Amino acid sequence: MTRNSTAGKVQTVLGPIDPEEIGITLPHEHFLIDLTLGGVYFVEPEAMSERAMAHKPVSIENLWWVRYHTKDNLDNQILDNVDTAVKEATMFKLEGGGTIVDQTNHGLGRDPRALARISRATGIHVVMGSGYYADSPSTRDHVAALSEKVMAEEIVTDFIHGAGNTGIRSGIIGELGCSWPLTPNESKGLRAGAMAQSLTGASITVHPGRNDRAPLEIVEVLATEGADLSRVVICHMDRCGYSLETRLSLLKAGCFVEYDLFGLEGYYPARVALAEGKLPDTPNDLGRIREIQDLIGRGYLSQILVSHDIGMKVMLTSYGGWGYAHLLREVVPLMHIYGMTDEEIHALMVENPKRLLTLC
Repeated sequence: MTRNSTAGKVQTVLGPIDPEEIGITLPHEHFLIDLTLGGVYFVEPEAMSERAMAHKPVSIENLWWVRYHTKDNLDNQILDNVDTAVKEATMFKLEGGGTIVDQTNHGLGRDPRALARISRATGIHVVMGSGYYADSPSTRDHVAALSEKVMAEEIVTDFIHGAGNTGIRSGIIGELGCSWPLTPNESKGLRAGAMAQSLTGASITVHPGRNDRAPLEIVEVLATEGADLSRVVICHMDRCGYSLETRLSLLKAGCFVEYDLFGLEGYYPARVALAEGKLPDTPNDLGRIREIQDLIGRGYLSQILVSHDIGMKVMLTSYGGWGYAHLLREVVPLMHIYGMTDEEIHALMVENPKRLLTLC
């Protein structure tokens, strides 16, 4: 398959489809993921009672603790059950959903065959990510030994021939994991992503560090490498409260900004945020809506994406969380109450993802 054969299409794990087929789309989720591979912020607790909590499987008995210590429980950070993923994704389908982008890539436990099984079982279109979470414990040494050209070639192979020997093709570059300040591996991963973008026509999604300067540093690296910034997504705008100045700088550069923690109601592990020079300032869903409305009022409707970034057990309905259907079930009605129009919501959930995922 050549790039020309997929230009103008959306590449799913079951093959290319017409962009009009994607429907309501969640552009940033995870079905199967191991965050302990991605550089977990786990610190063994000293207190014996908390140490026990840290190593227990997530259950109704410890859910009260895990919800507020999401990165301090190892089991919480692993999603590895295909049947559970099918059940959770079906809820999104039943609410009218059409497509989910799985942003799990090298370093986080990507499983192409499982993604294909989930897509077949649910009827949902699934788009798979590519590239590296470049400085995770499982990829750090490997990435350090690679050249940017080889990394870019690997991504291109994912798009043309498929991941490994599966024949299952990626449809987006990302999420490229970054921290603050950028490590050499992370910078290399960004440059490789920009190189691959020019050869695949794909969009790039980036997990930024938490510092207010972090997203701007990422854009500088990508721009220097010649990336098409109109096809770059800076994720997690609502994780630690990036300033309006930073958000507007990204939008003026042409990037998408993504509010992808819908369902997370106002708490974030303080230790993790403070380590990168940021307060744990996470809004609730209404706060997200108000920020989005402000940006829409400034003329940036076409550059905003919304999702949940589900990647931990406590986020799934099976463990008392909100699940992939939360935006459709709870948030869209709230958007209407606060004055958002059907046309604006359609742009956020259909038109903007469609433009993002269509290969060019």
